[in-house]
Amino acid sequence: MRFIITGRNIDVTPGLKTAVEDKLGKLEKFFKPDTEVNVTLSVEKDRQKIEVTIPVKGSIIRSEQVSNDMYVSIDLVEEVIERQMKKYKNKIIDAKQAGSPFTDDYLEKEYDEESDIKIVRTKRFGIKPMDPEEACVQMELLGHNFYVFNNSETDEVNVVYKRKGGTYGLIEPEF
Repeated sequence: MRFIITGRNIDVTPGLKTAVEDKLGKLEKFFKPDTEVNVTLSVEKDRQKIEVTIPVKGSIIRSEQVSNDMYVSIDLVEEVIERQMKKYKNKIIDAKQAGSPFTDDYLEKEYDEESDIKIVRTKRFGIKPMDPEEACVQMELLGHNFYVFNNSETDEVNVVYKRKGGTYGLIEPEF
């Protein structure tokens, strides 16, 4: 695996680089050697964050972990990606991907599927046209962390969501 390690508000020391490569190197059993792994280390106040993105044909495998110690964050992110790889093996590897970035061992090994995704409740509600700011207010009033609405400015279905740090995001369809 090829690691591309960058730092934001942090110097990527040889010790950090070695820790990332050693810990995430455990994922080599899933990927072929030429797989690119993008790692971003960042520090904001007491938050030590690592973001790992592994682009594979037709999909992205990603995890982001935060703690008060970068080495703990590195350990956590490796565990999460390994769990994702085992849990979603059949969903990650489909015919269109042909398994190209994955090792033969990973493709052939059977992993116990944890719980399948089960939808246990369906809600129906009317979508009234509103602007994104009004949708944020509605989301806050409901106490949710996202809200689906019909954008009165574009006449399309959009989603607003609460981001870390108390800011908001808007998801718009792309055609």
